[in-house]
Amino acid sequence: MSSNFDEKSGTVECKTDWGLWYQTAEEIVVEVQVPEGTRGKEVSVKISHNHVSCKLKDKVYFDGDLFEFVDTEESVWSLEDRKLVRILLAKAKKTNGTCWKSLFLDGSCAPDEWTFDQMQRKFTLEKYQVQNPGFDFSSASISGNYENGGYI
Repeated sequence: MSSNFDEKSGTVECKTDWGLWYQTAEEIVVEVQVPEGTRGKEVSVKISHNHVSCKLKDKVYFDGDLFEFVDTEESVWSLEDRKLVRILLAKAKKTNGTCWKSLFLDGSCAPDEWTFDQMQRKFTLEKYQVQNPGFDFSSASISGNYENGGYI
């Protein structure tokens, strides 16, 4: 459901020094730009229910406690085109989850106010899409109280 909604409505990305991250109602997607030609055995990604790290050889891209818990059984990572590490973190709270204010609990990798506002709007529309599968909210706009999945 989320991927089809994202294909139609796009994603709201939070840029970082090492790449970007964005979220859907069900997952967090982290994209790390690594040097072209990187091999999988050079990359170390560790995911626990409340922590994630990404390292390449001796370089640490990030290593921190997550904003909320993830489901480690459904979280995966891959190396794409030998230049992009993509990490999919499955949110532990799918049905009543919240829009993460930051990737990490300490507030690092937090989006600016405008980007977070856009994340919340998209997150709210996606929740409405899940609750009302017969309707298409991918091109809808939202106004009013949408913080934490509020109202249209």
